Amino acid sequence: MSLAAVVRKDFKDVRRAKLLWFVGGIYTLFAVLFFYTGSTGENPRVLRQLWNMSGLAVLFIPLVALVAAYLSIAGERESGSIKFLLSIPNRRRDVVFGKYLSRAGLVTGAILLAFGVAAVLSAVWYPEAKLATFARVVGLTLFYTLAYVSVAVGISALTASRSRAMAGSIGYFFVFNVLWIQGSAFSVVGALRFVFEDTLGVELAANTESLVQSLSPTSAYLQSLRLAFPAGYRDLPPADPSTPFYLEPEFMLVVLAAWVVAPLLVGFWRFQRAELG
Repeated sequence: MSLAAVVRKDFKDVRRAKLLWFVGGIYTLFAVLFFYTGSTGENPRVLRQLWNMSGLAVLFIPLVALVAAYLSIAGERESGSIKFLLSIPNRRRDVVFGKYLSRAGLVTGAILLAFGVAAVLSAVWYPEAKLATFARVVGLTLFYTLAYVSVAVGISALTASRSRAMAGSIGYFFVFNVLWIQGSAFSVVGALRFVFEDTLGVELAANTESLVQSLSPTSAYLQSLRLAFPAGYRDLPPADPSTPFYLEPEFMLVVLAAWVVAPLLVGFWRFQRAELG
């Protein structure tokens, strides 16, 4: 019962957060713009607009999730209200997982609103709605959303103040959305090349570099889109039998699942042992 009580209370507290709905509203506005401008051409195609929304998701979803959840626990600790929240019968695990369920519900609601508007517009303005592809893109995007909410709640559970939670969230975004997914010298892969190839003289295999890059939730999401769109669409490569299993789009779902589970468990483990003063 205490888990449900935490979810209910937290949902009521943050459901009117203006910044959250502002960012989610911008994503919905972009959905309207994509589907409207795409419908005015000679050959309107829903797939092209879904592709655009997927690309935009890697920018907006981390922002929405981090804004919605980075203070979920750290804010309560800094204000001192965590002592009230942990009064009987609420336990620390109820707080961590209750906060996750509440914030995940809010963020997925904002994303579903954007795709719901897009679905209505596609039915009205486009000759073919491509419902199967639409459903797969929405499902993968929500999976990506749950992973990022888990990261935000995990960071919040690890920290005791607003400033540390904010610094952790910004640092995570910069590392995993900027440094991790590119292949330049100023990236994680670039650092591995420097250590192994330039320093140790050991050449890194291309598959190893691709695996390291795919461990970012954003990279895993982008690669998993091959499950939603037809083979060969845009830059999506067709299936290659020689591709190792850990680079297949199905394995990217495992990576995303790990990002849903691991940050929450690490955050809970640290919060369970934290001194709350």
